[in-house]
Amino acid sequence: MQGRVFIFGLRHRRGDRRSEGAGRTQAVLALVWMLGLVCMCLLGGSAAARGEQRPNVLWIVSDDHAPYVCSAYGNRQVRTPNIDRLASEGMRFDRAYCNSPVCTASRQSFLTGRYPRTVGVTQLLTPLPESEVTLAEMLAAAGYQTVALGKMHFNSRLLHGFDKHLDKAAYHKFLQARGGPRPVPNEIAVLPKKWRPFRDPAEVWLNGSYLPLALWDADMLSTYLAEEADRFLATAGTQRPFFLVVSFRQPHSPFHFPIEYRNRLDPRGFDVPEVGPEDDWQIPAIFRHLTREQKQGIIASYYTATEYLDAKIGQVLDALDRSPHRDNTLVVYVGDHGYMLGQHGRFEKHCMYEQAVRSPLLFRLPGRIAPGRASDAMVELIDIVPTVLEFCGIDIPERVQGRSLVPVLRGQTTRHRDHVIVEYSENEEAMIRTPRWKLIYTTGNRKRQDGYETGRDVPDEQKVRLYDLENDPEEFHNLANEPRQAERVERLLSELAQHMVRTARLPEHVPPSDVTDPRAILDFCLVPRDVKRPTPTK
Repeated sequence: MQGRVFIFGLRHRRGDRRSEGAGRTQAVLALVWMLGLVCMCLLGGSAAARGEQRPNVLWIVSDDHAPYVCSAYGNRQVRTPNIDRLASEGMRFDRAYCNSPVCTASRQSFLTGRYPRTVGVTQLLTPLPESEVTLAEMLAAAGYQTVALGKMHFNSRLLHGFDKHLDKAAYHKFLQARGGPRPVPNEIAVLPKKWRPFRDPAEVWLNGSYLPLALWDADMLSTYLAEEADRFLATAGTQRPFFLVVSFRQPHSPFHFPIEYRNRLDPRGFDVPEVGPEDDWQIPAIFRHLTREQKQGIIASYYTATEYLDAKIGQVLDALDRSPHRDNTLVVYVGDHGYMLGQHGRFEKHCMYEQAVRSPLLFRLPGRIAPGRASDAMVELIDIVPTVLEFCGIDIPERVQGRSLVPVLRGQTTRHRDHVIVEYSENEEAMIRTPRWKLIYTTGNRKRQDGYETGRDVPDEQKVRLYDLENDPEEFHNLANEPRQAERVERLLSELAQHMVRTARLPEHVPPSDVTDPRAILDFCLVPRDVKRPTPTK
């Protein structure tokens, strides 16, 4: 183990020399922390040394799954019995928020326990810097075997602490070795093979025609991942704990589900959310011409993909139940962010409305987390890493910005954060949300490049938005320009700006702290400054 940690440290140092800005400092700190972990384990700081059995960790991740489309969270139109089972056996968090409403930034943030801007990853195609330390590396350094199955969004070939990562390439080899997928009869209408995001939004991109993928369940990627998880759980020994990530792509557009799930739901049974009186300026142009019937088809496809996701989660949970590991495995379920299904005229995430930034979050650990409880504590997804580390008896390094949820999970407190922060640099936008109030700040200086252009400038009166979620839970009425809210707006802007300064990756470049207008700090900090892929040397 000692040699392994040292190798990780050297890898970060090498990676740092090719990164920009503060990467060198971060890499040195990563090496120091890794060496400190070795000393801690050798001196008896680990859970095992204290006579406690370290739990395994099974982390199940979904893609674009919003909690409001889950029966465990109160939805009666969708059937998610397996997620419900997990919730009934552990704790459900009702106010868990992603730290960015885009896949890459959210995932690389919650796997490191650090804010997207601190990590240097705010945009879809940015690779996770080598100088960052993931939960997999922290657990591997403490003796865990680490395996990732499915979508990780590292955007490189680096494993970032996982001993093994299986995804699409391994799946295609598996299918090929089996002679290919089972044929689908010609009379069954299926989705076109080529997915074209931002084109044909109703028919192809968002599956408004409510069609299955041209595969049977046995040939689906998610089934392959669930079966690989089953194989791992059946063969993993009890002498060495494991960290297993199973990351599904459902229900992400185009909302894939197999032939067996076709016509499972009736699109006509879904209501289409009404567009609010202040929504027109922010509706992406690509959604403006969708018909009601197309919107109903999109919603039905999303719901069906969610039900299929639930079945695959059940397959993994059943495999864990059959293994010898169930009672000593911490199970975490999380969606990387939420998803809009017509609210405010949108069908995606990439914004700060509740449906886009709230995530499902569940924890189960028999004997240590009481079953059947729900928490309304305000939580950020970066809190998962320190929570897992504490349950595993591993000291939480200072570089981790999340806060452990263990006191909440143990019933020692019902509070966690006074507010949550979400950032989306692609639109130079951020939000701060308290239990009652939400403030959203948009610079209005950036021309969007994420495909959700509105064709309109951000009106000055909408650059700061304030919503009273107690009296306006649908976020229809911006109160930021009301004189009686001026003090609250300035206080929340100041808190948001202070957060941006504290979490800046390059703090020396942030405007000086004596700048009196927090907008100047926000305008600087929200510009995308991702760590770029290093330029190869000759």
